Amino acid sequence: MGKIAFVFPGQGSQKVGMGQAVFDAFEAGRATFEEADAALGESLSSLCFEGPEDALKLTANTQPAILTTSIALFRALDAPFDVAAGHSLGEYSAHVAAGTLSFADAVRTVRARGQFMQEAVPVGQGAMAAVLKLDRKVVEDACASVDGIVEPVNYNSPGQVVIAGEAEAVKRASETLAAQKGRVMPLPVSAPFHSRLMKPAEDRLKPKLAEAKFDNPARPVYVNVDAEPVTEAAAAEDALVRQVSRPVRWEESVAAMARDGVSLFVEIGPGKVLTGLIGRISKEVQRVSVQSPEDFDAAREAIQQARAT
Repeated sequence: MGKIAFVFPGQGSQKVGMGQAVFDAFEAGRATFEEADAALGESLSSLCFEGPEDALKLTANTQPAILTTSIALFRALDAPFDVAAGHSLGEYSAHVAAGTLSFADAVRTVRARGQFMQEAVPVGQGAMAAVLKLDRKVVEDACASVDGIVEPVNYNSPGQVVIAGEAEAVKRASETLAAQKGRVMPLPVSAPFHSRLMKPAEDRLKPKLAEAKFDNPARPVYVNVDAEPVTEAAAAEDALVRQVSRPVRWEESVAAMARDGVSLFVEIGPGKVLTGLIGRISKEVQRVSVQSPEDFDAAREAIQQARAT
């Protein structure tokens, strides 16, 4: 019997209107958005459904908005799974799904996480860029060869690594990588996420996470920072602290899940970014994306088939 992984997207998948369909069609969806509004003391649901887009794109809003949309879909889908994982912010969604964190604690924590990450580096001083078509070692060597702070921060899939750091150092590393036939795309973000420049945010987040109640996950959660599963509350909390200023090891996480018997990955939340990445990491596994209730039947059928094989 093949194992099923539920995986949850991170920042960048947001769009105005996300979650509206599950809110309208399912009581579980409506209740999730209402719970988020109550936890934050403001109408996050209105921001998700109506925008404006500029406000939704602010990190402190984007993080709770994607978490809430993902969990609304997860609860409405109401289907079995064996392990969970999430990309960066999505790791919080994975822990809510696994029962490690309450949804209310998670939504309040990621609001603070977004604020801390945004405030860690003044706007304009940090940058990020996606590097395509080059081996990870080439990217690592290029970052090490330039002055200033720049480092790989997302190992997303073979041939896709994101770098981040000081704006000028990212620019120099990008020029070096472009000269080596890499395709380099600056990312429209306002902070160098997951680089060592995020250490002030990590230090501020640690006591905030300590305020939340952690339980042992009911199912293993594969964490970004180690690319291995955690099954205990303390390890889950520690991984969420460390991931702020360390790379997202998504390629290795997916490979580890496949190694451990996962045959079906179900991406739950806005966008299909992870579904695409997983397809480039492993040709052997099945993938399905759940972005709205329209996707529920196909996902349930795929889950049933995976259970039977």
